[in-house]
This record gives sequence, structure tokens and C-alpha cells, in this order.
Amino acid sequence: MANVVVVGAQWGDEGKGKIVDWLSVEADVVVRFQGGHNAGHTLVIDGAVYKLALLPSGIVRPNKLSIIGNGVVVDPHHLVGEIRKLRDQGVHVGPDNLKIADNVPLILSIHRELDGHREEASSEGVKIGTTKRGIGPAYEDKVGRRAIRLTDLAEPDTLDEKIARLLAHHNPLRRGLGLPEISGAALREELLSVAGELLPYMDAVWDILATARRDRKRILFEGAQGALLDVDHGTYPFVTSSNTVAANAASGSGMGPRAIGYVLGIAKAYTTRVGGGPFPTELHDETGRLIGERGHEFGTNTGRPRRCGWFDAVLTRQVVKTSGIDGIALTKLDILDGFKTIKVCTHYMLDGKPIDRLPASQSAQARIQPVYEEIEGWSGTTGGARSWADLPAQAIKYVRRIEELIDAPVALLSTSPERDDTILVHNPFQD
Repeated sequence: MANVVVVGAQWGDEGKGKIVDWLSVEADVVVRFQGGHNAGHTLVIDGAVYKLALLPSGIVRPNKLSIIGNGVVVDPHHLVGEIRKLRDQGVHVGPDNLKIADNVPLILSIHRELDGHREEASSEGVKIGTTKRGIGPAYEDKVGRRAIRLTDLAEPDTLDEKIARLLAHHNPLRRGLGLPEISGAALREELLSVAGELLPYMDAVWDILATARRDRKRILFEGAQGALLDVDHGTYPFVTSSNTVAANAASGSGMGPRAIGYVLGIAKAYTTRVGGGPFPTELHDETGRLIGERGHEFGTNTGRPRRCGWFDAVLTRQVVKTSGIDGIALTKLDILDGFKTIKVCTHYMLDGKPIDRLPASQSAQARIQPVYEEIEGWSGTTGGARSWADLPAQAIKYVRRIEELIDAPVALLSTSPERDDTILVHNPFQD
């Protein structure tokens, strides 16, 4: 039996929500270990659609413990709203099935305002493509050791000095940007207005997880975004503000590295990206638009259209290495149904020379050219397939070729948004 980490093997939006939900049936505990509410999961269960941003995907399943780990940054008002929305849909959310790390940093209104101001003030060539939800500035305050954490709300008598420390950084910054200063009283009111609703969920989740591991409970770790948005290993500076690779499942939840047993990477059968930054296989033609329309490629929380392109085996192979991926869950194969020819990027050319990785240099990333292998498409349908026998022979060949190019086996194959439309090759919990 292995604890499982689910990571996006591209730039996010790979369909992690469905896969995590599919795996959560066997899990006892589902842990969110990084990110904020800037990326979301869409779950379709028995015809009901649930859109999650902060809450772990396991929350919609009965008898599962959901945990928000210390590696997450939490917008308290957004989280309260998300809990209420789920309750309105008939989902039980309470302190018995949701725990939030006591040391989780909070996203405040000053973070959202600063995030938006910076993005709007940036010229087009250097825009990161942030969702303007305060994620980056909140992580900056965490690293700068001035963040307000959930546990601070339980000690209102000491809150003023912590707010003063935070504003000692932010108000001079705001003055320099031409923004009005924020009063400590306003921040205190903002925090205490939501404290009573969140504090019942607060706990030392590292201890809960240690007990769960000792009792041989099955633990499923999920992150947001994808590994190519990792602040260290992604397409810097067009990245998120946290580590999205699998190793952060340990530090982002308070567990040791031996707690991770199997790493499952999620990848689409093509590639998408939201926001700015390099995208070697991006299609700016009718094919790219067709993939986007078929795949309903719009952000779960933002509604932003996603950039679309052919499958990039170079990038996915790189993520297999940086995240220690044991197997891949390949999603949205059905979107490629009917294409006469499908292209896969096998390597790049950089300044006239072949290269089999994405260089760290931003200028080099802008100069690389994808080299494609053309693969025959299929006329049959893969949508809704639940066994290999249901797939056209050429679709199976496509999947096998991807396995060869990325140096990782396909453990699951998803053929529609519906949970049951999944072909299981290897159960990650049985590793």
C-alpha cells in the first residue's frame, strides 16, 4: 500500500480534479499541500458539478478526512464562501471532515490589491498572467516572516503587533506605488470578521497525518497548477509562487519524504497553458482553436481561455524527472478523435542544434523551435471508453508512443469528464 501524490505534469488544468476524485474513493485522507485559490478543480459526480479552489477534492466524498496543509495560502473569506456554496449543494463540510493547518498563512485584501496593481502596471511583454488573487504577495510575506497565520486569529490580544509588523512593510510600499495606506484597525476587522467561522477547523495537521500514517491510512496528496509552474523548476518567471513538484507534498503538509509512496502525474493528450510565458508547441491556427473548443479550455475559476498546442514530450519527460513520477494519468484523449494526423514534439532545436530539455534561460526558451513526429490519427471514438478494447487501435498506438517518449507508463486513461470513464492500468495505491 502506498500513499499517493498527484501532480500536474504540464502547466496545470490537466484534469487533476477528476483523477483525485477517482482515487479518493480508496483514500482515507486527502491533503492539499500548496497553492491558493488561483487554480481550481471541477468534479462531475452523478451529474452534479462541483467547482473547488481551496478545498481538497475529497471533501465531496463521505467518510473522508480533507486537510489543507501549511504549504497552502488561504484567503479566509474565499474559503468561507466556498464552504457555504458546497453546503448549499448538499455537501457536508464540518470540523469532523475538514482540518486546516494552524500555521497556514492568510491572504488578505492588501495582497489582492497589490497583486492586481503590479499586473496591471506591467507592460505586455513582462506580464506574468497572475489571477490577481493575492497568491504571490501572500507567499512573499510568508518568506519575509511577516505573514498573518490562522493560529494568530485565535490570539486576538497579540494580533495588533503582528498587523503592525505586516504594515511596516506594506504601507511604505503602497506609498511608493501611489496607493493609499491601510490602517491596522481595518485589517484587524477584516481578520476577526471571519475568525469565528474558520477557527473550528484549525488543527496541528502534521500530527493528524503522522497518526494516520502510523495507522496505515491511505493518504492522497493533491496540489494546484502543474509542475511547469513550479517556482524553481518551471518556466521562470512565468510561474506560480510555490513549489508545485511532488516533493513539496511532504514539506507542504508536515510529513517526511518517506511518506510519499507513488507519484502520479496528470497530463493531457495535448498541451494547454493559461497566462504568459513560453509555450513551444502552441498552435495559433484553426487546429488550436478546434482543440480549445472541443476541450472546453477555459479556466475553472477565472474563465480565461487556455492556449492550446500539441503534446510536448520534452516538457513532460522533464517533469517526470523533476517530480519523480512513477506513472501518468493521461486525460482528454477523446478531444483528438477524428484528427487525420496528430503531432507530438519529440525534441527542440536551439540555435541550430538539437536539445532534449527546456533550458532554464528565459531568452533561450524564447528561441527554441519544436521538432514534431507525425502520428496517424483515428476515425473512431475514444469518448467514454472504459477498457482498452473500446479504443481504436491507432489511439492505443498514440498512447504507447507517448509512454516511450516520456519514459513513464500510463497508469490511468481518462476518456471523458465523467468519473467512471476511466481505464485503470495500474492502481497507484497498490504500488
